[in-house]
Amino acid sequence: MKPKNNLLSKKFSILISDEMHGFFMEGAKAQGHKILYRPGATREEIASLLPQMDAWILRTGVSADADLLSNGRSLKWIGRAGAGLDNIDLVQAEKMGIVCENAGEANADAVGEHTLGMLLMLMHNLSRAHAEVKAGLWQREANRGIELRGKTVGIIGFGNTGKAVAEKLSGFGVKLLVYDKYKKGFGLNQIQEASLQDIQAEADIISFHVPLTVETKGFLDASFILACQKPFFVLNLSRGKVVNHEDLINGLNQGKVLGAALDVLENEKIAALAGAELERFNKLANAPNVIITPHIGGWTQESFLKISQVLLDKLLFFSGNMK
Repeated sequence: MKPKNNLLSKKFSILISDEMHGFFMEGAKAQGHKILYRPGATREEIASLLPQMDAWILRTGVSADADLLSNGRSLKWIGRAGAGLDNIDLVQAEKMGIVCENAGEANADAVGEHTLGMLLMLMHNLSRAHAEVKAGLWQREANRGIELRGKTVGIIGFGNTGKAVAEKLSGFGVKLLVYDKYKKGFGLNQIQEASLQDIQAEADIISFHVPLTVETKGFLDASFILACQKPFFVLNLSRGKVVNHEDLINGLNQGKVLGAALDVLENEKIAALAGAELERFNKLANAPNVIITPHIGGWTQESFLKISQVLLDKLLFFSGNMK
Protein backbone atom coordinates (compact mmCIF):
# COMPACT_ATOMS: atom_id res chain seq x y z
CA MET A 1 0.00 0.00 0.00
CA LYS A 2 1.51 3.30 -1.10
CA PRO A 3 0.22 6.74 -0.11
CA LYS A 4 -1.17 8.95 -2.86
CA ASN A 5 1.31 11.46 -4.21
CA ASN A 6 0.49 14.91 -2.83
CA LEU A 7 3.60 17.02 -3.23
CA LEU A 8 1.54 20.23 -3.08
CA SER A 9 0.52 19.61 0.55
CA LYS A 10 1.88 21.73 3.38
CA LYS A 11 5.18 20.35 4.68
CA PHE A 12 5.30 19.44 8.35
CA SER A 13 8.01 18.83 10.89
CA ILE A 14 6.80 15.69 12.66
CA LEU A 15 7.91 14.38 16.04
CA ILE A 16 7.45 10.63 16.57
CA SER A 17 8.03 9.89 20.25
CA ASP A 18 7.16 6.17 20.22
CA GLU A 19 8.05 3.24 18.01
CA MET A 20 6.42 3.29 14.57
CA HIS A 21 6.64 1.05 11.53
CA GLY A 22 9.00 2.39 8.88
CA PHE A 23 6.12 2.66 6.41
CA PHE A 24 5.05 5.93 8.01
CA MET A 25 8.47 7.54 7.91
CA GLU A 26 9.12 6.49 4.33
CA GLY A 27 5.71 7.68 3.15
CA ALA A 28 5.88 11.01 4.97
CA LYS A 29 9.39 11.76 3.75
CA ALA A 30 8.36 10.94 0.19
CA GLN A 31 5.80 13.75 0.47
CA GLY A 32 8.40 16.25 1.70
CA HIS A 33 7.65 16.10 5.42
CA LYS A 34 10.51 16.15 7.92
CA ILE A 35 10.66 13.38 10.53
CA LEU A 36 12.25 13.55 13.95
CA TYR A 37 12.15 9.96 15.18
CA ARG A 38 12.68 9.75 18.96
CA PRO A 39 11.08 6.53 20.24
CA GLY A 40 11.29 6.37 24.02
CA ALA A 41 11.77 10.13 24.40
CA THR A 42 11.25 11.39 27.93
CA ARG A 43 8.66 13.98 28.84
CA GLU A 44 11.41 16.58 29.22
CA GLU A 45 12.86 15.77 25.80
CA ILE A 46 9.45 15.99 24.18
CA ALA A 47 8.77 19.33 25.83
CA SER A 48 12.02 20.72 24.42
CA LEU A 49 11.26 19.45 20.90
CA LEU A 50 7.59 20.36 20.55
CA PRO A 51 8.05 24.12 19.92
CA GLN A 52 9.55 23.36 16.51
CA MET A 53 6.98 20.72 15.52
CA ASP A 54 3.85 20.92 13.34
CA ALA A 55 2.73 17.37 14.12
CA TRP A 56 3.30 14.78 16.82
CA ILE A 57 2.71 11.03 16.86
CA LEU A 58 2.60 9.19 20.18
CA ARG A 59 1.38 6.00 21.78
CA THR A 60 1.09 5.80 25.59
CA GLY A 61 4.67 6.57 26.63
CA VAL A 62 3.67 9.99 27.92
CA SER A 63 0.43 11.83 28.58
CA ALA A 64 -0.15 14.81 26.32
CA ASP A 65 -1.62 16.88 29.13
CA ALA A 66 -2.22 20.63 29.07
CA ASP A 67 1.20 21.41 30.51
CA LEU A 68 3.05 19.38 27.88
CA LEU A 69 0.85 20.57 25.04
CA SER A 70 1.55 24.19 25.97
CA ASN A 71 5.03 23.67 24.54
CA GLY A 72 3.57 22.86 21.13
CA ARG A 73 2.96 26.40 19.98
CA SER A 74 3.15 25.39 16.31
CA LEU A 75 1.34 22.06 16.63
CA LYS A 76 -1.47 21.55 14.15
CA TRP A 77 -2.05 17.80 14.26
CA ILE A 78 -1.57 14.92 16.73
CA GLY A 79 -1.79 11.29 15.71
CA ARG A 80 -2.37 8.63 18.36
CA ALA A 81 -0.84 5.34 17.21
CA GLY A 82 -3.62 3.22 18.67
CA ALA A 83 -7.32 3.27 19.41
CA GLY A 84 -7.79 5.65 22.35
CA LEU A 85 -7.32 9.38 22.81
CA ASP A 86 -7.61 9.30 26.60
CA ASN A 87 -3.94 10.21 27.16
CA ILE A 88 -4.40 13.47 25.24
CA ASP A 89 -6.02 16.53 26.82
CA LEU A 90 -8.57 17.06 24.07
CA VAL A 91 -9.98 20.20 25.66
CA GLN A 92 -6.56 21.87 25.66
CA ALA A 93 -5.85 20.61 22.14
CA GLU A 94 -9.09 22.15 20.89
CA LYS A 95 -8.24 25.45 22.55
CA MET A 96 -4.92 25.42 20.70
CA GLY A 97 -6.55 24.49 17.40
CA ILE A 98 -4.83 21.09 17.25
CA VAL A 99 -6.61 18.32 15.36
CA CYS A 100 -6.30 14.94 17.12
CA GLU A 101 -6.83 11.63 15.33
CA ASN A 102 -6.34 7.98 16.23
CA ALA A 103 -5.97 4.73 14.30
CA GLY A 104 -8.70 2.68 15.92
CA GLU A 105 -9.67 1.01 12.67
CA ALA A 106 -6.15 -0.37 12.27
CA ASN A 107 -6.09 -2.75 15.24
CA ALA A 108 -9.77 -3.71 15.47
CA ASP A 109 -9.21 -7.20 14.06
CA ALA A 110 -6.36 -7.79 16.48
CA VAL A 111 -8.51 -6.79 19.46
CA GLY A 112 -11.41 -8.87 18.15
CA GLU A 113 -9.25 -11.99 17.91
CA HIS A 114 -7.68 -11.35 21.31
CA THR A 115 -11.12 -10.97 22.87
CA LEU A 116 -12.26 -14.27 21.40
CA GLY A 117 -9.07 -16.00 22.52
CA MET A 118 -9.41 -14.72 26.08
CA LEU A 119 -13.07 -15.70 26.20
CA LEU A 120 -12.35 -19.27 25.10
CA MET A 121 -9.46 -19.52 27.57
CA LEU A 122 -11.72 -18.31 30.35
CA MET A 123 -14.70 -20.55 29.66
CA HIS A 124 -12.63 -23.67 28.97
CA ASN A 125 -10.11 -23.12 31.79
CA LEU A 126 -7.22 -23.32 29.32
CA SER A 127 -4.76 -21.15 31.22
CA ARG A 128 -5.37 -22.91 34.54
CA ALA A 129 -5.33 -26.39 33.02
CA HIS A 130 -2.08 -25.67 31.18
CA ALA A 131 -0.41 -24.44 34.38
CA GLU A 132 -1.61 -27.50 36.30
CA VAL A 133 -0.35 -29.96 33.70
CA LYS A 134 3.06 -28.23 33.69
CA ALA A 135 3.05 -28.71 37.47
CA GLY A 136 2.35 -32.43 37.07
CA LEU A 137 -1.39 -32.35 37.77
CA TRP A 138 -3.94 -34.03 35.48
CA GLN A 139 -7.31 -32.70 36.67
CA ARG A 140 -10.05 -33.23 34.10
CA GLU A 141 -13.20 -32.78 36.16
CA ALA A 142 -11.92 -29.65 37.91
CA ASN A 143 -11.37 -28.09 34.49
CA ARG A 144 -14.65 -29.03 32.83
CA GLY A 145 -15.44 -26.16 30.43
CA ILE A 146 -18.51 -24.23 29.38
CA GLU A 147 -19.52 -23.99 25.70
CA LEU A 148 -20.29 -20.72 23.95
CA ARG A 149 -23.13 -22.04 21.80
CA GLY A 150 -26.51 -20.97 23.13
CA LYS A 151 -25.09 -18.27 25.39
CA THR A 152 -26.00 -14.57 25.28
CA VAL A 153 -23.11 -12.18 24.81
CA GLY A 154 -23.52 -8.51 25.65
CA ILE A 155 -21.14 -6.15 23.85
CA ILE A 156 -20.93 -2.65 25.31
CA GLY A 157 -19.59 -0.21 22.74
CA PHE A 158 -20.02 -0.70 19.00
CA GLY A 159 -17.05 1.14 17.57
CA ASN A 160 -14.28 -0.50 15.58
CA THR A 161 -13.40 -3.16 18.17
CA GLY A 162 -16.98 -3.86 19.27
CA LYS A 163 -17.91 -4.53 15.64
CA ALA A 164 -14.89 -6.80 15.18
CA VAL A 165 -15.81 -8.83 18.28
CA ALA A 166 -19.40 -9.21 17.13
CA GLU A 167 -18.25 -10.33 13.69
CA LYS A 168 -15.90 -12.94 15.10
CA LEU A 169 -18.52 -14.30 17.52
CA SER A 170 -21.20 -14.54 14.85
CA GLY A 171 -20.22 -18.10 13.91
CA PHE A 172 -20.35 -19.49 17.45
CA GLY A 173 -24.11 -19.86 17.78
CA VAL A 174 -24.48 -17.13 20.39
CA LYS A 175 -27.10 -14.44 20.84
CA LEU A 176 -25.46 -11.05 20.40
CA LEU A 177 -26.88 -8.07 22.29
CA VAL A 178 -25.08 -4.80 21.56
CA TYR A 179 -25.41 -1.52 23.44
CA ASP A 180 -23.96 1.80 22.34
CA LYS A 181 -25.27 5.00 23.89
CA TYR A 182 -24.37 7.08 20.85
CA LYS A 183 -25.41 4.79 17.99
CA LYS A 184 -28.78 3.62 16.76
CA GLY A 185 -30.05 1.45 13.92
CA PHE A 186 -27.06 -0.88 13.69
CA GLY A 187 -28.90 -4.15 14.35
CA LEU A 188 -28.35 -6.59 11.51
CA ASN A 189 -28.57 -10.38 11.12
CA GLN A 190 -27.38 -11.87 14.44
CA ILE A 191 -26.58 -8.50 16.02
CA GLN A 192 -29.46 -7.19 18.11
CA GLU A 193 -29.45 -3.56 19.18
CA ALA A 194 -30.16 -3.61 22.91
CA SER A 195 -30.44 -1.42 25.96
CA LEU A 196 -28.04 -1.69 28.86
CA GLN A 197 -30.92 -3.14 30.87
CA ASP A 198 -31.44 -5.85 28.23
CA ILE A 199 -27.81 -6.90 28.56
CA GLN A 200 -27.96 -6.88 32.37
CA ALA A 201 -31.10 -9.04 32.25
CA GLU A 202 -29.93 -11.64 29.73
CA ALA A 203 -26.16 -11.75 29.25
CA ASP A 204 -24.01 -14.71 30.21
CA ILE A 205 -20.93 -12.82 28.98
CA ILE A 206 -20.31 -9.05 28.93
CA SER A 207 -17.48 -7.51 26.94
CA PHE A 208 -16.46 -3.84 27.18
CA HIS A 209 -15.23 -1.94 24.12
CA VAL A 210 -15.70 1.72 25.02
CA PRO A 211 -13.32 4.69 25.19
CA LEU A 212 -12.35 6.02 28.62
CA THR A 213 -14.39 9.14 29.32
CA VAL A 214 -16.02 10.75 32.34
CA GLU A 215 -19.13 8.69 31.50
CA THR A 216 -17.38 5.33 31.16
CA LYS A 217 -14.95 5.52 34.09
CA GLY A 218 -16.06 2.83 36.54
CA PHE A 219 -18.76 1.62 34.12
CA LEU A 220 -18.60 -1.80 35.71
CA ASP A 221 -19.02 -1.16 39.42
CA ALA A 222 -21.02 -2.63 42.29
CA SER A 223 -24.31 -1.20 41.05
CA PHE A 224 -23.74 -2.56 37.53
CA ILE A 225 -22.96 -6.02 38.88
CA LEU A 226 -25.99 -5.95 41.19
CA ALA A 227 -28.26 -5.07 38.25
CA CYS A 228 -27.18 -8.19 36.31
CA GLN A 229 -29.74 -10.96 36.66
CA LYS A 230 -27.35 -13.85 35.92
CA PRO A 231 -23.83 -14.67 37.07
CA PHE A 232 -21.67 -13.65 34.11
CA PHE A 233 -18.19 -13.65 32.62
CA VAL A 234 -16.70 -10.22 31.97
CA LEU A 235 -14.03 -9.08 29.52
CA ASN A 236 -12.36 -5.68 29.39
CA LEU A 237 -10.26 -4.83 26.36
CA SER A 238 -10.93 -1.10 26.40
CA ARG A 239 -9.28 0.83 29.24
CA GLY A 240 -8.51 -0.37 32.75
CA LYS A 241 -10.48 2.32 34.56
CA VAL A 242 -13.68 1.33 32.78
CA VAL A 243 -13.83 -1.44 35.42
CA ASN A 244 -13.74 -0.69 39.14
CA HIS A 245 -11.29 -3.38 40.25
CA GLU A 246 -12.36 -3.43 43.89
CA ASP A 247 -15.99 -3.99 42.88
CA LEU A 248 -14.91 -6.62 40.35
CA ILE A 249 -13.03 -8.52 43.08
CA ASN A 250 -16.10 -8.40 45.30
CA GLY A 251 -18.24 -9.65 42.43
CA LEU A 252 -15.87 -12.57 41.87
CA ASN A 253 -15.85 -13.43 45.56
CA GLN A 254 -19.65 -13.34 45.71
CA GLY A 255 -20.04 -15.52 42.61
CA LYS A 256 -21.91 -12.78 40.71
CA VAL A 257 -18.96 -12.62 38.32
CA LEU A 258 -17.95 -16.11 37.13
CA GLY A 259 -14.62 -15.04 35.71
CA ALA A 260 -12.79 -12.07 34.21
CA ALA A 261 -10.45 -11.55 31.27
CA LEU A 262 -8.53 -8.29 31.41
CA ASP A 263 -6.12 -6.94 28.82
CA VAL A 264 -5.97 -3.60 30.63
CA LEU A 265 -5.64 -2.53 34.26
CA GLU A 266 -6.38 0.57 36.32
CA ASN A 267 -2.62 1.08 36.65
CA GLU A 268 -0.48 -0.84 34.18
CA LYS A 269 2.86 0.11 35.73
CA ILE A 270 2.76 -3.03 37.84
CA ALA A 271 6.40 -2.83 38.98
CA ALA A 272 5.55 0.43 40.76
CA LEU A 273 2.30 -0.70 42.41
CA ALA A 274 2.00 -0.25 46.16
CA GLY A 275 -0.61 -0.18 48.88
CA ALA A 276 -4.21 -0.79 47.90
CA GLU A 277 -3.38 -0.92 44.18
CA LEU A 278 -0.86 -3.71 44.73
CA GLU A 279 -3.31 -5.59 46.94
CA ARG A 280 -6.01 -5.41 44.26
CA PHE A 281 -3.59 -6.51 41.56
CA ASN A 282 -2.42 -9.52 43.59
CA LYS A 283 -5.99 -10.61 44.27
CA LEU A 284 -6.80 -10.52 40.55
CA ALA A 285 -3.52 -12.04 39.39
CA ASN A 286 -3.83 -14.95 41.82
CA ALA A 287 -7.51 -15.68 41.19
CA PRO A 288 -7.99 -19.00 39.33
CA ASN A 289 -10.83 -17.55 37.25
CA VAL A 290 -9.04 -14.39 36.08
CA ILE A 291 -6.84 -14.00 33.01
CA ILE A 292 -4.65 -10.91 32.57
CA THR A 293 -2.60 -9.98 29.52
CA PRO A 294 -0.28 -6.92 29.27
CA HIS A 295 -2.37 -4.63 27.02
CA ILE A 296 -1.51 -6.59 23.88
CA GLY A 297 -5.00 -6.99 22.44
CA GLY A 298 -4.29 -4.64 19.55
CA TRP A 299 -0.57 -5.40 19.38
CA THR A 300 0.14 -7.70 16.45
CA GLN A 301 2.63 -7.79 13.60
CA GLU A 302 -0.15 -6.83 11.21
CA SER A 303 -1.61 -3.99 13.31
CA PHE A 304 1.85 -2.45 13.75
CA LEU A 305 1.96 -1.88 9.99
CA LYS A 306 -1.72 -0.97 9.60
CA ILE A 307 -1.50 1.74 12.28
CA SER A 308 1.26 3.44 10.28
CA GLN A 309 -0.75 3.12 7.08
CA VAL A 310 -3.88 4.63 8.62
CA LEU A 311 -2.06 7.51 10.32
CA LEU A 312 -0.09 8.32 7.18
CA ASP A 313 -3.30 8.55 5.17
CA LYS A 314 -4.86 10.82 7.80
CA LEU A 315 -1.78 13.04 8.04
CA LEU A 316 -1.52 13.43 4.27
CA PHE A 317 -5.22 14.21 3.99
CA PHE A 318 -4.94 16.83 6.72
CA SER A 319 -1.77 18.47 5.40
CA GLY A 320 -3.08 18.37 1.83
CA ASN A 321 -6.23 20.27 2.81
CA MET A 322 -4.58 23.02 4.83
CA LYS A 323 -4.92 26.50 3.40
